[in-house]
Amino acid sequence: MTNQELAKVANEVRKGVVTAVHAAKSGHPGGSLGAADIMTYLYFEEMNIDPDDPHKADRDRFVLSKGHAAPGLYSVLANRGYFPVEELETLRHIGSRLQGHPNMNDTPGIDMSTGSLGQGISAAVGMALAAKHWGDSYRVYTLLGDGECEEGQVWEAAMFAGNHALDNLVVVVDHNGLQIDGTIDEVNSAMPLADKFRAFKWHVIELVDGNDMAQIAAAFAEARKVSASPVAIIAETVKGKGVSFMENQVGWHGKAPNDEQFEQAMAELAAAGEEL
Repeated sequence: MTNQELAKVANEVRKGVVTAVHAAKSGHPGGSLGAADIMTYLYFEEMNIDPDDPHKADRDRFVLSKGHAAPGLYSVLANRGYFPVEELETLRHIGSRLQGHPNMNDTPGIDMSTGSLGQGISAAVGMALAAKHWGDSYRVYTLLGDGECEEGQVWEAAMFAGNHALDNLVVVVDHNGLQIDGTIDEVNSAMPLADKFRAFKWHVIELVDGNDMAQIAAAFAEARKVSASPVAIIAETVKGKGVSFMENQVGWHGKAPNDEQFEQAMAELAAAGEEL
């Protein structure tokens, strides 16, 4: 797919996020919107996956370590064909396969249940180590939040991956500068993230605009060329990207739009889609 085609898909993913969270009357739109471009690129261009065979042995794995961004992942999976897009409107409903955080037991395309921050990267490291142990060729990708990087478990996993030269592992840090309680600087910033990962023997790629498909493509292309070390992509993103009143607003970390806000958001995304 071209970068423009991928951007169009990402715009549809954003519509799905807004639709799902509005229907649930709860959820996490901000981080889902900000990471939509990266997850779209992974599932539509980068990863070896098959929606018709979600458990195929040689598939690449993706772990959403920042599990609260589940609406974004669900929308990507739906648009990729793992389940109907209409199912997004069941988010967080009783009996739905689409709960507030990813559940690998119920939802097609989910490789690991996540939610407790810091644990997803550890699972991803284990998957990458298993592939090395058994001689499998699959790659492992995981998406972390910058606030999540305040968790000590992240750095235990990073140390292990670096020491074991897991070059089949790519970590993406969704660096939007905001977390549930405010800015990362106000809470407990883990910056400088790039220097920290380098200290743990990682190859680091600093992605200036994690909402730009051309830059995202270049980052993942570079990651594929790396050997003998895991890769960390530090992606500068905009929380709430694509919806004007949600962009860079910490209050939209975990809040659903009301009916009026929903209409405005969908109108903005429709207009953005027409311009692509």
